[in-house]
Amino acid sequence: MFFSVLMSVYFRESSFFLKNALDSVFSQSQKPDEVVLVKDGKLTQELDSVIEEYVQKYPELKVVSYEENRGLGYALNYGMQYCTYDIVARMDADDVAKPDRFEKQIRVLEEHPEIGLVTAWVEEFVGTTDHITAKRTLPESPEELYEYGKSRCPANHPVTMYRKQAVFDAGGYQTELFPEDYFLWIKMLMNGVKFYCLQESLLYFRYSPETIAKRGGWKYAIDELKIQKNIYRTGYISLPRYLFNSVSKFTVRVLPLKLRMWVYLHLLRK
Repeated sequence: MFFSVLMSVYFRESSFFLKNALDSVFSQSQKPDEVVLVKDGKLTQELDSVIEEYVQKYPELKVVSYEENRGLGYALNYGMQYCTYDIVARMDADDVAKPDRFEKQIRVLEEHPEIGLVTAWVEEFVGTTDHITAKRTLPESPEELYEYGKSRCPANHPVTMYRKQAVFDAGGYQTELFPEDYFLWIKMLMNGVKFYCLQESLLYFRYSPETIAKRGGWKYAIDELKIQKNIYRTGYISLPRYLFNSVSKFTVRVLPLKLRMWVYLHLLRK
């Protein structure tokens, strides 16, 4: 089963982290047939140098770009148009995939054609991958994930692998609201797409206080309200669930940073 890997990079990324991410992609037990890397606006010289090095080294690396930074949702929608294959694996430019990630996820899609998206657990780390701070887990079955999505995001985005047509049918990623993936997953579920989660960690997710800081503030709190309203309008959640989600998620977004970090580490993670 042929598949593409879809990545995006922008000027604030670390060239060292990008190298680590690309190395983890190209050293997989099942190699990708294509890696589409979107340059989300102009990059630093260091990032461009890394990309040029890997283009020379790996002919399967396809780089596409545009002039202005437009955000992850736009970049992924743009890059997906250049993915040759219907199976697409997501990968961020600062994470590290475990060596057998693609092999295990492809096997699920090969053996279960009814599954449209397969995700897995992720381990959050600080500094190096031997310093794990938390694990983001999800339930396993399509039925459990459908119910789970009514309260929390039903897929760990950086470690998803999905059928591209299912994403197109749902209208693609959000480009104006954060997070860009949550409403997409809900629309896919409402379209009848079945999700499955491997009950193991297949990716190291780079964590820092800045990660949580970027997920807070009034803008993101308002985005949460808009996303929950959109979800409610699909009929996926009830009015009481809509009200509960809106209040709880808005509150977390506007908490002071230290309190928000405590909530993420002690209530939303294992």
